[in-house]
Amino acid sequence: MGRVGRAGARAAVLAALLIAAVVVVLVVDLPSADAVRSRVEGTGAVGLVLVTLGVALALLGPVPRTALSLLLGAVVGFWAGVMASVIGAVLGGLAAFGLSRVLGREAVTRLAGPRVLAVDRVLTGRGFVPLLVARVMPVPFSLTSYAAGLTGVPLGTYTAATALGVVPGSVLQVAVGASAGRLLGWATSPGGLLVEGAVLLLLVAGGVAWWRRRSRPSQAPGTR
Repeated sequence: MGRVGRAGARAAVLAALLIAAVVVVLVVDLPSADAVRSRVEGTGAVGLVLVTLGVALALLGPVPRTALSLLLGAVVGFWAGVMASVIGAVLGGLAAFGLSRVLGREAVTRLAGPRVLAVDRVLTGRGFVPLLVARVMPVPFSLTSYAAGLTGVPLGTYTAATALGVVPGSVLQVAVGASAGRLLGWATSPGGLLVEGAVLLLLVAGGVAWWRRRSRPSQAPGTR
């Protein structure tokens, strides 16, 4: 097999892995947030480990890390969500980094195209700071991971920049998700449903009164 053939085979392997990650995240019938929360709490540390590994697997593909962190906050709460978000991001980033180095520059660049080459040019010869900025900024997580694997950035530098860079976003996003989860829990409670019903009745009554006022024929001036 020639050089072009080997690069094509490696690109096919990487594409298959990415497709598998997307299928697991998007196609599998996932349980509800309450069901996941109950299972995680019931299994203790084992459940949190499985959630963390799921985050790492998802980040091998083009899955937005922001969406995962928001979901973690709603499902497992703030502290557990931050832990799973940060550790899962580091593990997923390391896996993509390693795959990129094993499969080689040709396979990755043929699959991802000029975007990886652009990130490669920014990271090569600079190391920690550009990686840290890329992790803090809203740059696609998997793209940065695969591109970093093409450079000569040491593994330790890459790991440190990834671990530090994902913390601010994880804390903020998981906090928002946890707040949304608590709001959803209140909205579906008996008290929340009662308040929502009262507000709905007021809105309907106000709408009916407004419609009747608009529909009433106006009287001509000077008439009673």
